[in-house]
Amino acid sequence: MSGKLTVIIPCKNEIKHIVACIQSAQEVANEVLVADSGSTDGTLEAVREIGCRLVEREYIHSGDFKNWAIPQATHEWVLVVDADERVSPEMTAEIKQLIANPKSQDGYWIFRNNYFLGQKIRFSSWGHDSVLRLFKKEYGKYVGETDHAEVQISTGRVGKLRSKFEHYSFPSYEHYIMKLDRYTYWDARQKHAAGIKPKYLRLYFSGPLRFLQQYIVRLGCLDGCAGFQIATLTGYYSYLKQARLWELYYKKEPESESLNPSKT
Repeated sequence: MSGKLTVIIPCKNEIKHIVACIQSAQEVANEVLVADSGSTDGTLEAVREIGCRLVEREYIHSGDFKNWAIPQATHEWVLVVDADERVSPEMTAEIKQLIANPKSQDGYWIFRNNYFLGQKIRFSSWGHDSVLRLFKKEYGKYVGETDHAEVQISTGRVGKLRSKFEHYSFPSYEHYIMKLDRYTYWDARQKHAAGIKPKYLRLYFSGPLRFLQQYIVRLGCLDGCAGFQIATLTGYYSYLKQARLWELYYKKEPESESLNPSKT
């Protein structure tokens, strides 16, 4: 069906975001497909009340889950929207114009306005963040076995949108730490499986260097206290990836004590 769009929303336990996300997606979508991976917080009930299509499956990692969901879209075009993202009115108008054009590209990068604890971030890597989320279903596939897998377009015909997602990425430290744990786990496991060994210099310096890159080189300092926190957390994320890889290679289990008391 040419010129029609399915919005896919992958989610798990997103009751705080899911309704607003669906409502923003309905403005641009001919179909909204929610792909859930085991919500227990009322997300499923909210989706059913709105009346969207709902599919469910166990989550392994992001690329695997989304590659399962994409073929279930009804329409030619797919827009993948995370539950903490919103489709702006400007994006709705731009996408409708693009997919109605037979000479359009087969995929599009979309920049994001990122928010940290409700504050819009203008600088550091957060200020230049983009994701490839709009594409023709037959040409797009996620590649990579981590939660940061990205879509590749088989034809190579890729453009960029002018409009941006509104991305309310970290509403609390609890939310950030949960994601940090998952992301660093998958990164370390993937490197370990590939035979990549930890390097002490990376363990020592990756965190501080990443902080300096975000805070000084990429001008995170201009975002005030929020910019300092983001640079610190980004540095910690870089360090923790190395630390968890080190753990997989060098962790030693404590020796078990003898169950038989020594005889006197």
